[in-house]
Amino acid sequence: MKKINTQGIQIYTFNKNELDFISLTDIARYKDAERTDYLIQNWMRTRDTVDFLGIWERLNNPDFKPIEFDGFRNKAGLNSFSLTPKRWIEGVNAIGMINKSGRHGGGTFAHKDIAFK
Repeated sequence: MKKINTQGIQIYTFNKNELDFISLTDIARYKDAERTDYLIQNWMRTRDTVDFLGIWERLNNPDFKPIEFDGFRNKAGLNSFSLTPKRWIEGVNAIGMINKSGRHGGGTFAHKDIAFK
């Protein structure tokens, strides 16, 4: 686990299977330290984000579940739709997002391509 500092905030990163992951939780903390989970969920519920995540997984994940993805995509953007990182990861067998536990360096991490989106 490494830390980078940018614009006065500390962001955790790590490498897994030669892929770089960046903490979405730390990025969200910059916007609203009290509601990081909400910010991530709100970002994930949009059709554009779900489409982007699905494309990334199709290109990089041989075990991606496209049928489950279609269920998320069909509901994305609706007022009644919510999507958490855990639900996404488990639902489509995602490898582009990871939930890590722990007080320091825990939270939701995404592959750098996703995090920079």
